[in-house]
Amino acid sequence: MADRMQQYTAIQRAMPAKRPAAERRRDWREIYPVFPPAEASTQASRCEQCGIPFCQIHCPLQNNIPDWLKLAAEGRLEEAYQVSQSTNTFPEICGRICPHDRLCEGSCVLEQSRHDTVTIGAIEKYITETAWKEGWVKPPKPVRELKQSVGIIGAGPAGLAAADRLRRLGYRVRVYDRYDRVGGLLLYGIPNFKLDKEVVQRRTALLTEGGVRFRLNHDVSRPAAFQAIHDRHDAVLIATGVYGYRDAKFPGAGLANVVQAMDYLTASNRKGLGDAVPAFDSGALDARAKNVIVIGGGDTAMDCVRTAVRQGAASVKCLYRRDRRNMPGSATEVKHAEEEGVEFVWLTAPEAFLGDSHVTGVRAHRIHLGVPDSSGRQTPHPIPNSSSTLAANLVIKALGFDPEDLPALFGEANLAVSKAGTLVVDETTKMTHVPGVFAAGDIIRGASLVVWAIRDGRDAADGIHRYVQEQSRSQSLRGLAKAS
Repeated sequence: MADRMQQYTAIQRAMPAKRPAAERRRDWREIYPVFPPAEASTQASRCEQCGIPFCQIHCPLQNNIPDWLKLAAEGRLEEAYQVSQSTNTFPEICGRICPHDRLCEGSCVLEQSRHDTVTIGAIEKYITETAWKEGWVKPPKPVRELKQSVGIIGAGPAGLAAADRLRRLGYRVRVYDRYDRVGGLLLYGIPNFKLDKEVVQRRTALLTEGGVRFRLNHDVSRPAAFQAIHDRHDAVLIATGVYGYRDAKFPGAGLANVVQAMDYLTASNRKGLGDAVPAFDSGALDARAKNVIVIGGGDTAMDCVRTAVRQGAASVKCLYRRDRRNMPGSATEVKHAEEEGVEFVWLTAPEAFLGDSHVTGVRAHRIHLGVPDSSGRQTPHPIPNSSSTLAANLVIKALGFDPEDLPALFGEANLAVSKAGTLVVDETTKMTHVPGVFAAGDIIRGASLVVWAIRDGRDAADGIHRYVQEQSRSQSLRGLAKAS
């Protein structure tokens, strides 16, 4: 183990040995193994132990990163895990799928001083995998049971983070979800090569062991169903995520084999879980031997192109209307995709899908980036007479997601929404305009990162706890006043 910190001048940055692209194209295993202990300790010792830890400041969870890096360098791994999990409900997930290059590692002082960032994500994964192996990860069992209960709608990262925190406080927690398994986006949206399903399932088993109850295949998109949950519990948390597809109405959009990203990813993940998936088995959602074009530039698009590679596509192209520098997805994911054979067609946008009954190609035009808009990003403009046709047997639209109309689905007109359709909440408590109803995750901030969903879920749990206890005290006082 390392004997001291601040070794960044003597030790170069290193990641666990990445599996070769030719090998990982053929399977669904994660592309990075877990750090060997000695290497993890050595890499952790590179931390500068800054007086102002920008890695921590720019982490949505404000993880105490310098502290657990120091403990890992010293071989004090159980303590390192305890520090890590004190602020992060699912460090084993964040260590795998957080865009570290945009958050903690991208803010590392060493990165700014050209010494290369500390490999924070890989060390976090190492610490947590060691904790699971050694039995240090415990179910959320409370010191004492409370009589109040909380209903959570949505078994994705925000809902599960809140469930864990509320259960530890002693609440009876029941999670309702439309799907047949727990995990939401973590299970059905993210491919195995980024997040192995067993990682999610073992956490689900731990929550169940701790007393969290799940009601699956439960459709809450009916007013009576939402009202029943509202009546049954002392507080309700809405953590449904955002699953409304953004779309673009190009000519030919109704052709067969023009599909939505989440349909495609869900079919692939279900197939990997051993489910019967007729749309996959028919070939409609299977990329094998097809020329695949993915439209979009976010992390969902990266998941799609890399999934298509592993399904055995003949070719995989990603069309994006801006350039690499303006791409919203992780730069690391783009690099991995390129290594695996994905071709990026920058500054290109579709204008029509071609074919008779099934798609056979995409007609696209070139793009010129103009002056920045209000968001600071350059505005894309089509270049006249620049159209060309790209062959395609499968087109996957990864254009983003919008919220469903929850006030209408739940029959609760008092659920206020923003212009973007997200639920409006109090920023501190995460309570909506309906007393006792809270919201967290993408449904309040739009499609975002898993780490932000975890943060929102934890904050909402704290808000729920304060609300329920205040209500309980008020009822007790009213009871005393009535008795007197």
